[in-house]
Amino acid sequence: MKRPPTASELNLCLCHSCGLACDMTDEPHQCPRCDAPLHRRKTNSLARTWAYMFAALAFYVPANLLPVMNTTLLGNGADSTIMSGVLEFWEHGAWDIALIIFIASIAVPGIKFIALTLLLVTVQRDSHWARRERSKLYRFVELIGYWSMLDVLVVALVAALVKFQALGDIEPRPGILFFGLVVVFTMLSAMSFDPRLIWDKAPAEETDETDEPRHSNEQVPGH
Repeated sequence: MKRPPTASELNLCLCHSCGLACDMTDEPHQCPRCDAPLHRRKTNSLARTWAYMFAALAFYVPANLLPVMNTTLLGNGADSTIMSGVLEFWEHGAWDIALIIFIASIAVPGIKFIALTLLLVTVQRDSHWARRERSKLYRFVELIGYWSMLDVLVVALVAALVKFQALGDIEPRPGILFFGLVVVFTMLSAMSFDPRLIWDKAPAEETDETDEPRHSNEQVPGH
């Protein structure tokens, strides 16, 4: 069965602001409905995605090695990195907060780095492997990106609770700044990647085996 035509074949461009399918025959620069700029593709998608991801990786190292907060309780102060904070919360029975911080601070950035690297390498190699699954992987990367700041919110919540109980004080440390930069640059990296590049080298016609036309000498079951 013949595949439906693509937007580029119909000379259409989708407005990223209002969703209008715009006719590109006269090469308009703005959407006729909302005046937003029109772009057929994300410019320099691969280069910008690589650049943002390498920047995020550079900030990821100090984000995990430097302390993110200093906690002072009853006159005793100590700096805590992300991992030491996870262990402290776990040892004090706050396993739910420890799990949130571990997933948001360590697991999510790691998954995004691996997923984006896989997408970039396969696109640059013009790979035909698992296009549908790679498209789903990109949507998954976009989805988890919205939850990357959870641990920063948890740190803010813990600081508020400590100050409210008037038993001590919490101060931010440079690590929290570097982690915020990791979040920003990984989100920019995901936003810069154009998932349509996955399908650019697809065959002109994609036929499902179950939809292949029958030959004249084949018998239809039941006849």
